[in-house]
Parts: sequence; structure tokens; C-alpha cells
Amino acid sequence: MSTVTTFLRQPLVVALILIAALLWLGETLSPGFASGQQILRLLIVAALLGIVAAGQNLVILGGREGIDLSVGGVVSLSAIIAGNLMAGENGGISLAILACILTGAFFGLINGIGVTLLRIPPLVMTLGMLGVLQGLLVVVRQGIPSGRAAPALADFVSRDFLLGLPGILWLWVAIGLVMAFLLSRTVFGHRIYAIGSNEQAAFMAGVPVKVIRIALFVLSGVFAAIAGICLLGYSGSSFANVGEQYMLASIIAVVFGGTPLSGGKGGYTGTMAGAFLLVILQSILTTVNIDESGRQMVFGATLLVLMLFYGRGRSMRA
Repeated sequence: MSTVTTFLRQPLVVALILIAALLWLGETLSPGFASGQQILRLLIVAALLGIVAAGQNLVILGGREGIDLSVGGVVSLSAIIAGNLMAGENGGISLAILACILTGAFFGLINGIGVTLLRIPPLVMTLGMLGVLQGLLVVVRQGIPSGRAAPALADFVSRDFLLGLPGILWLWVAIGLVMAFLLSRTVFGHRIYAIGSNEQAAFMAGVPVKVIRIALFVLSGVFAAIAGICLLGYSGSSFANVGEQYMLASIIAVVFGGTPLSGGKGGYTGTMAGAFLLVILQSILTTVNIDESGRQMVFGATLLVLMLFYGRGRSMRA
């Protein structure tokens, strides 16, 4: 296989090519779709998804069919907590951020304990947690919009912050740099890949598998909480199921970026491209008047195709 062919088969390269193709398709369907302002708006939406996907990426990299289906519930709960603590005033931002991060970490800790110590499969554990969170939100708010974003938060998410870009994009870049450093330059990152590739071998080598796996779920909850705060700033207010859209989308973004659901390889750079690619696809579906149920069907089918693709790849390597 030639060097060029090998390069073109890299998931990140494939994602970037698809991004260019979808932007071209969007521009063809709706002139102005690929304008600078529209791309900036798409990047803001992609950043919200990308922040959720950062935690999902870590859990999936840890292997053992790791997945976090509760991220949507944590996003919704965090947005409601932040909105109520801010109540439209800048003075409540610090307390809201602290409360949301602690909330995300708490539910992530429960997920991690359930998966590692109680040996509950991640799919079952986090799906059960999602049900708990959804029930909690219904009991507390009964689906009624609650709270308002502080003006400073709304400005940070949607208005110019530095060099003509909104603050949330700089936050996303910072998270990307931290994730890249964490995964490639730290012992913790190397151990994530180790347990994702072969948990038993990692344990025999002295890696504290349970501690690391719990930490991954805690980080997933924290990233979902940060996304919930930013989502509040983007929308201005929050309601009970505002975060549901991120459960499936965050998984697809990770797989789009080249991290297989089996874990052990991949990285966050590809996930960032995957998040942007998914948002463009969603925008095109909206442009051609596909409703929410149709979009979810397309996303589900996309995930199935990607899983078949990576499954074929594993069988070829075996």
C-alpha cells in the first residue's frame, strides 16, 4: 500500500475530506451555507458537542465496551442547576460552575463505581443512570423551562472574545490541547491506552485498572457538566431534556474521529473533527427539512455503518 493511500485512510484525514465535501454540498443546496459566519456558528454548536465527546472519548478509550449513555442527563441537569443559580445575574457564575462540576463528578463517580466495583456492564449502568437523571429532572422541573444564563456567560459562548472568536471556541481548543497532552505525554494517558488494549495485561503490569476506570467516568461527568453550562449560555435558558441530543451524537463523534468502540486506540483530535462533521451533517438535514426523528434515524444508521466498518477492520487485522 502506498504512502499516499495509507495517509488517505487515516480517520482524521477521512473526516476532514468529508467535512469539505459536506460544506460543498451544503453550499450547493443553500447558497451561503459555507460562509464565514455560518461556519463560525457551526463551530460553536460543534464545540458544545465536542466538549461532551471529550469525556465520552476517554471512557471509550478505556475499553471493555466502555460507554457513557448518561451524558445527556448530566448536560440537562447541569444546565438547569446553572440557570437557577445564575438567575440571569453575573454574580452567580462561580457558584454555578462549581456546583455543576461537582454534580457531574458525583454522577460520574456513581457510574464508575457501578461499572468497576459492582461489575455492572457500562451500557446497563449508564443507561440506568440516564433514567434516574431523567426522572429527577421531571420531578424537579416537570418539563418547565427553568433559570436564565448570566449575560457574561452568554457573551462568552456567542460573542467575540479574542481575535474575533467566541470564548467557547478558545475553551474547546484548550480542552483539545489538554486532552492531547494527557493522552500522549502523561502516565495516566498511557495507562488509559493500556487498559483499553488489554485490561488483564495492564493489571498484571501493575496498572490500577479500577481507579483509572472510575476516574474516566468522573471526567466524563465533569465534561458533560461543562457542556451543560455552555449550552445554557448558548440557549439562554434550559429545560428538562435539553441534553438528550448529545447521548448518541457524542458516541458518533468519537467513532467518526477514529476511536473504535472496542477502545485502546484513537485520540481526541479526530473526535473534534468528528463533532464538526456531525454538526455539518445535522445542519444539512435541517436545510432539506428532515425533522428531529429523521435526523436521529440518520445518526443511528451512521453509527451502525461505522461500527460495521471498524468491525471489518478488526477482522482483517485478526
